[in-house]
Amino acid sequence: MKALTAVLVLLLTATGLTAQSAPPELRTGPVLRPGDVLRITVLRHPELSGEFVVTTEGTLVHPVYRELTVAGMPLSEADELVRAVLSRYEARPEFVLDPLFQVAVSGEVRQPSLYALRPATTIAQAVALAGGATERGRIDRVRLFRSGDEHVIDLSRPELGMGMEPVQSGDQIVIERRTSLFRDYIAPAGSVVAALAAVLNIMIR
Repeated sequence: MKALTAVLVLLLTATGLTAQSAPPELRTGPVLRPGDVLRITVLRHPELSGEFVVTTEGTLVHPVYRELTVAGMPLSEADELVRAVLSRYEARPEFVLDPLFQVAVSGEVRQPSLYALRPATTIAQAVALAGGATERGRIDRVRLFRSGDEHVIDLSRPELGMGMEPVQSGDQIVIERRTSLFRDYIAPAGSVVAALAAVLNIMIR
């Protein structure tokens, strides 16, 4: 009986250590990164509410929240950290966290830029927010750069691939350019020939 008890205690201890020492890559849920914005709305405390940028050190730009390191952790854990700080001002704080991820949309889109997007925003919606693809853009060949990997997405049929997946902090979405034989090759060659002809005409004179 004592041996069984000892084994159970050992197992529980090991489980507890594993849960506490789980590396960041094993955590689940959206993760904040430097450059992201965390919008905090605290009921009855406007002085504690606002949009706060995550610094390169992983903290928030605010006198009260700057002690919190929120980068690299899921939003559920960030929620608990914020709750602990707000508990100093109110026994049962009521607040809402609304993260905004930094996502770059570039290439053949009408409004290329760095966007602050909510985690529920899909890749297809991110492209739409950037004005959609231009007439030269290949919506069937969208390149997504995420965590060192590259993915090619067909947004003409977003339901079949990653198009309906939510964005992640640091995503780079690039719309490829559609190749045109005349525009990309024939027209530039014709311009060069015309320029050479003009130069020769001047020299002959």
